[in-house]
Parts: sequence; C-alpha cells; structure tokens
Amino acid sequence: MYQELTKFSAATLHEALGKTGNLPSAIKPIAPGMKVCGRAYTVQTIPGDNKIIHHAYAQAQPGDVLVVSCSGYYEAGYWGDLMSLGAKTRGINGLVIDACVRDADDIEAMGFPVFSRGLCIRGTSSLEGGTLNEPIVIGEVVVHPGDIVVGDRDGVVIIPKDRIEEVIEKATAREAREEWVREQLRQGKTSIEIYGW
Repeated sequence: MYQELTKFSAATLHEALGKTGNLPSAIKPIAPGMKVCGRAYTVQTIPGDNKIIHHAYAQAQPGDVLVVSCSGYYEAGYWGDLMSLGAKTRGINGLVIDACVRDADDIEAMGFPVFSRGLCIRGTSSLEGGTLNEPIVIGEVVVHPGDIVVGDRDGVVIIPKDRIEEVIEKATAREAREEWVREQLRQGKTSIEIYGW
C-alpha cells in the first residue's frame, strides 16, 4: 500500500499530514535525483560511533529504509560506500541519517539513495552502544519502526504507519486542487485572484 506514496512529492505529503512529519531541512539527498521510499528501520547511535549501523543494515528487511539518529553529533562520516554496497545488495531501499556521510561519489555511482546533513571525511569509532528498531527522535519528529519514509530533493517526511490511507487521500485531493490552480495561472489569473486574497 505504501508504494502509492511514491506518486507524491515529500512536500505534498507533508502538507497532507497537516504540515507535520518533516525532518530537519538540513537533511537532503547527497546527489540530485535521489529519491527514497520505504518502511523505517530505526537506529540510534552513540555520538561518533557507527558500529550499530553495521548491525542495522544486516538485520533490516528488504524494502526498509534505515533512519538514523546520531545523538546530535554530526561531525563524522558515519556511512560510506562499503556500507552502501552491503545495504543495496541486501535490498535496503536507502539511508536517512541525521548526521554526515562520506564516499559520496561512489555512493552516487552505485545509485543507493542516501539523505544526510552533509559530507564529512572524519572517521568514527566502533564501540558497543545504541538501539535498533525502537522509536527515535529526529528534529521534532518521533519516528517509529514501520513508519513510512519518503524523501526527494526537497527533504524527507515521515508518515505514521496508521495514517497511510488518509495521507494518500489528502495528497490526491491536494494535487487535484493544485492542477486547477495551474490551469487558472495559465489563463492569466494571478495567485492573489485565485486565492481570493
């Protein structure tokens, strides 16, 4: 059912959720054209450490998107090309991480969708710590395992798994309304006239 969400932009889905669900605007695709959609497999790391993310991509299911909170510590490259290859081979749909990654050129070349705060060459530690597939918080959004993640060039939105049908319905209605507005604009009307401001 959630695959229907791929018809809509992240911005449209955010509006359909009542202007909620958006992750921080700093989290963007590392290359133009990258899009992602899938079930959230949530990860909480300890600051500057990525060992738990290795466990995550090994345990997540095909179609999942890894959604990672790094405890507010951004200055490290938590993910790179080798992890991308491993995750892609296992059928993982992508990565959304509230921190930085590295090896961007290689990741882009293999076509694995990665959304991050940016790029950082600094390495990480490999300690024990963190959680897998438990609720996490990124920005103002609580992400639960199994929620749906949709990301495009504009950003990332999290759709609660129990609101998928509602969001599809509202997004469809919104797109129909916007197409009507486009037609009015093509006829020469201004947005001020169209919206009755």
